[in-house]
Amino acid sequence: MSLQDVLQKLTDENSPILLCDGEHDWEAQSLLETLSGPVLKREVYMQPGLYIAEINTGGYLGQVLYKVKQKN
Repeated sequence: MSLQDVLQKLTDENSPILLCDGEHDWEAQSLLETLSGPVLKREVYMQPGLYIAEINTGGYLGQVLYKVKQKN
């Protein structure tokens, strides 16, 4: 699943979460509007309630791109 697909699903579901990249907290819709096409096409895995991580070329989980935080 691509990062764009995950972000679109979160947006469509109006999920009450923020995605933290270590510096900022983002809403899924904001990331859809600001990230470049190549970044949005990255293959990722979302562990609900915990993180979104990229999948490397070997098919394994790579670096965590965003940690999931509940909105207050």
